[in-house]
Amino acid sequence: MIFINEGHYPSFHLTNGKLSYIFHVLESTQTLEQLYYGAAIKPRDNYDYLIEREVRPSNNLYQDTHTTSFEHIKQEFPVYGTTDFRYPAIEIAYPDGDHISHLSYVGYTQLSGKHASNLQPMLRAGEEDAATLIIHLKDNYSQAAIDLHYTIYREQAVIVRRVVVHNHGEESLRLKRLLSMSIDFPHDDFELLHLYGAWARETHLERKPLIKGVQNFSSTRGASSHAHNPFLALVAPNTSEHQGEAFGFSLVYSGNFLSQIEVDTYHVTRVSMGINPFQFDWHLDTGESFESPEVVMAYSSKGLNGMSQQFHDIYRQQLLHNETPFEKAPVLLNSWEANYFDFDEEKLLEQAQLAKDLGFDLFVLDDGWFGKRDSDNGSLGNWTTDLDKIPQGIRSLASNIQAMGIHFGLWFEPEMLSVDTPVYQAHPEWIIGHPNKNISHGRNQFVLDFSNPDVVANIFEQMSQILGSAEIDYIKWDMNRYISEPFSNFLKKHQQGELFHRYILGVYDLLDSIRKAFPAVFIETCAGGGGRYDPAMLFYANQNWISDDTDAIERLKIQYGASMVYPISTMGSHVSEIPNHQVGRITSLKMRKDVALFGTFGYELDIMKLSDADREEVRQQINQFNQYQSLLHHGDFYRLNSPFEAGLTAWMVVSKDQSEAIVGVYQSQASANPAYERIQLAGLASDQAYELLELDHESKDIPVRYGDDLMAIGLILNENFTGRADEYWGREKAGEYHSRVFYLKTKKG
Repeated sequence: MIFINEGHYPSFHLTNGKLSYIFHVLESTQTLEQLYYGAAIKPRDNYDYLIEREVRPSNNLYQDTHTTSFEHIKQEFPVYGTTDFRYPAIEIAYPDGDHISHLSYVGYTQLSGKHASNLQPMLRAGEEDAATLIIHLKDNYSQAAIDLHYTIYREQAVIVRRVVVHNHGEESLRLKRLLSMSIDFPHDDFELLHLYGAWARETHLERKPLIKGVQNFSSTRGASSHAHNPFLALVAPNTSEHQGEAFGFSLVYSGNFLSQIEVDTYHVTRVSMGINPFQFDWHLDTGESFESPEVVMAYSSKGLNGMSQQFHDIYRQQLLHNETPFEKAPVLLNSWEANYFDFDEEKLLEQAQLAKDLGFDLFVLDDGWFGKRDSDNGSLGNWTTDLDKIPQGIRSLASNIQAMGIHFGLWFEPEMLSVDTPVYQAHPEWIIGHPNKNISHGRNQFVLDFSNPDVVANIFEQMSQILGSAEIDYIKWDMNRYISEPFSNFLKKHQQGELFHRYILGVYDLLDSIRKAFPAVFIETCAGGGGRYDPAMLFYANQNWISDDTDAIERLKIQYGASMVYPISTMGSHVSEIPNHQVGRITSLKMRKDVALFGTFGYELDIMKLSDADREEVRQQINQFNQYQSLLHHGDFYRLNSPFEAGLTAWMVVSKDQSEAIVGVYQSQASANPAYERIQLAGLASDQAYELLELDHESKDIPVRYGDDLMAIGLILNENFTGRADEYWGREKAGEYHSRVFYLKTKKG
């Protein structure tokens, strides 16, 4: 998978028959020149034909040369200055105050699989799964050594990149900027696709042309954030969901990040991604090393769905924590929208018993079980059971619920502190913020300084006492405010620029400690919804609560956008109360189910108030999810109709062997006397006959359609989405907020 043309100035070709990534050592400067990234091509003895060089007005690195300007050479890992005026991948501040670097090639290492990190999340890779190339660079002006890691997987069109910097000198260095990857494309004939949003409307999709100059998306909040997800894609203008080239970039990091695109005056497009340089200043003492997070690069020549499926497969197989106490993905009942802070033990036991009777796998006690937590005004950081609400304690409650035959889970917000807690009274210096300056609150809480190992150890001990005293099967790990006054009372003056990164390393450390102490506990991460929905959190988690907005119509956009990079098996999705608590919309129990079905699937409503008919419907819905869960969570996901473009949304999942599929279609807008709609399917076997069933609808006849027919012509929908007139005549028109789910299975014989 890694082909190397040896010599003093070798070339490197990473390929697996699905993509090729080529660069070489530039003889005149001993630096790395990017030559090609895209569809797989055959290895060659040399790639000189890919070199583009001519005399241009510029500064040149060496005397009597006119083609040694880095401004006009596509860089593999650029530095600023020394003739390149574009934004760099690395910036080192030297002891005498200058920032002038030159990185020279000194060698390479190959290995099967890949190295792991003890500090932060990384994708896994066995020796048979992947191969890794490590390029060794030296800094000409210090004793710094820079290792560029490239891992190519055998089965996916994916390359993973990261950087490690070592200080072998006797003087400390300051890293002002270290991005995980940079690549220069030879043209700017791209459109940019990214995910943006805010609380309750995360991962909305935007696609727009590139501009000359710089465009970037970032976070300065201490978390990857609701505002921008650490993902972007460059796509050809003609790229659709099903055809055309797409280059995706996803950062495995949960803190401040930067995703940047720079188009120069010669149409070269530079993409770079990594830790946000804003307020980043890392002191690298002698003998120390610094590791960047990983960037996952996915390539597709088969449109956006092809790109997404590369991300989905690699994250399901090589990132997610797959060890759980459950035989399958659990259908959970979360207590939040039913109770908020108003509950007692008797109420919880009644809800859990009914949940068991309806077929739920897991009952989750959300916020309000600890300290004196009757509102969001206090008790965070006091992880002791509120005996007024739960007199016999969590251990007894968990035991009583599990005796019913249902699992039990708890909500935590480990990174936050309230001022009414023993921890704050003993250690007010443990919160982030300058003691002599104003410290703002968010949701009446403050952020614990997880750069301090003593803080992490304290919270781990508190959580361990709860988790160790009872059989807790599930944790909902929440985080509900950002860091706005970054100052650590623990770190030294010269280390304050390290706070944001050290904080997120502390979060990883706590998660890792919980994982090691309680390896089978099921973790769902959350940050006020999707405020920290990124691959790094999924390294420790089984799924993520992607938005506090549970409205079925709003969720179409959120889940559609998130599917660009994240598998639907990670998307926490609930059937919730109506009128919806975020937008006030009323949708049917069926539609709420049909949307949540294409996610992790759970409920967040007061089942005690449901009618007998609704309870029976919930029971049937759970049975339906259990029947199709393996297909939904392990098949290939296809987006068919975008909610950002029309009032009709559609998506589907096809099994890996193409023997079955499930399709969801959703009407969010209706009009009088509408035109007929056709939804062209994707991913089916062209020559296979499929039986077509509509879930939740009885039909005497089972239509049979061929895969080529369903992909070329598609499902034919009719007026206001109600079906054929001879079947539906006299039935109330569905209108807006209506959904249908179809199941396809290859016909035997």
